[in-house]
Amino acid sequence: MSGPRPVVLSGPSGAGKSTLLKRLMKEHEGVFGFSVSHTTRNPRPGEENGKDYHFTTREAMQEGIDNGDFIENAEFSGNMYGTSKAAIEDVRAQNLICILDVDIQGVRRIKETDLNPIYISIQPPSMEILEKRLRDRQTETEDSLQKRLEAARIDMEQSKEPGVFDVVIINDDLERAYEELKDILNEEIQKVQESKS
Repeated sequence: MSGPRPVVLSGPSGAGKSTLLKRLMKEHEGVFGFSVSHTTRNPRPGEENGKDYHFTTREAMQEGIDNGDFIENAEFSGNMYGTSKAAIEDVRAQNLICILDVDIQGVRRIKETDLNPIYISIQPPSMEILEKRLRDRQTETEDSLQKRLEAARIDMEQSKEPGVFDVVIINDDLERAYEELKDILNEEIQKVQESKS
């Protein structure tokens, strides 16, 4: 696989990954590409197939996993999620930095491949703040909120293990977290920009 190094972004739901990502992609248009994940969950209002996710059936996805088409996959709240090798290749073929947004299980799976990405964890300042952010969204039932919080606790613990991530960014101040993220990716961003000029 050639092209710039992919970036694996991880962190619990509500840590601010999406906010940071959107800003990064807006500020550096034509530099980053998102590997579009597959999922067996139903589309939420406004989500587009092929753009937000590749919406698929459990059978089709399981078949792809069995065939080795996925670099990582996980099950969350009764739905399957995964990143296909083809989705990453699509992005790299355009000479873009491929961004993979995966959970901690996904990070461990990718570590077993030859992808060689930059591993970045975005973490909330505390469980209390994370819970407040998730509650403020008002998109969860109490049950699914508790599941997310439990997943977040595990994620926060495991992100502290040495060698799992190249860098852990605590998102207690969006500006600072964003600058930190940009600094880490600067070298790869420059490579892409130079190749285009």
